[in-house]
Amino acid sequence: MRRLVVAAAVVLTLSACDPNLGAGTGAGGATPPAPAAGAPGDHAAALAALGQPRLEDTGAHYNRKDWGDWDYDPKSKCNTREQVLIRDGDGETVDAQCRATCPKATCWTSRYDDVTTKDPADLQIDHIVPIAEANRSGARDWTAEQRAAYYNDTTNLVAVSGRSNQQKSDGDPAKWRPVRTYWCDYATAYVAVKTKYKLTVDDAELAELTRMLGSCA
Repeated sequence: MRRLVVAAAVVLTLSACDPNLGAGTGAGGATPPAPAAGAPGDHAAALAALGQPRLEDTGAHYNRKDWGDWDYDPKSKCNTREQVLIRDGDGETVDAQCRATCPKATCWTSRYDDVTTKDPADLQIDHIVPIAEANRSGARDWTAEQRAAYYNDTTNLVAVSGRSNQQKSDGDPAKWRPVRTYWCDYATAYVAVKTKYKLTVDDAELAELTRMLGSCA
C-alpha cells in the first residue's frame, strides 16, 4: 500500500513548495502521500538544496500545543493517524469508522526498528523531521495554520513502534538514526521535508545525512 516515489523527482517538486500552501494533509478519502523514497544516484543536488549549515535556533519558543492535532475528515471518518496506519499497513481491514484491524499474523512493520505487529495500538505516528526540530530550524514565526499543515503533512509521517519513537524523541540524524536498512529512505524523506519547508540544517546534521544517503544503492 505504500506509494513509492522516485527521489530525484520528489526533491525537484518539493523544493518549489511553500509552507503557506499546507500541501500533503492527511484526512480525506484518497491514500495520503507517502514520505519520499530513497533511490540510488548522486544526492549532491538534494543536499545542496538545504543551503549552508546554520546553528540551531535554540532560543525559539516551543510549545507542543501550538502545533494542533490530527486533522479529521467527517466524510471519510478518518483522521490523519488513521490514514497513515492504512497507508503503511499490509493486509489490514478497515471498518466504516476508519478503524484498522489485522486479520493475519502481522500487518505493520515499524521502519525505524523492523518490529512487526498486528495491533495498531502498538504504533505511533512519528514526524520524520520532529516538530521541535522544525521549530529550531526556521519555524519560529510560523502561523497557526502553517504549524497545523506541517503537523498533518503525511510526507513527514510514518507509523513506527512506540519504543523507537520514544528513543528518537526530537533528535535529528546527528543524535538518532533508525536501523541501517532504512537509512536511505529516512534521509531522503528528511531532506525532502527540510527542503519543502525551507528549514535549515546544522553541520553535524548535514554530515550524518550525507553519510546516510551514501547507503542508497
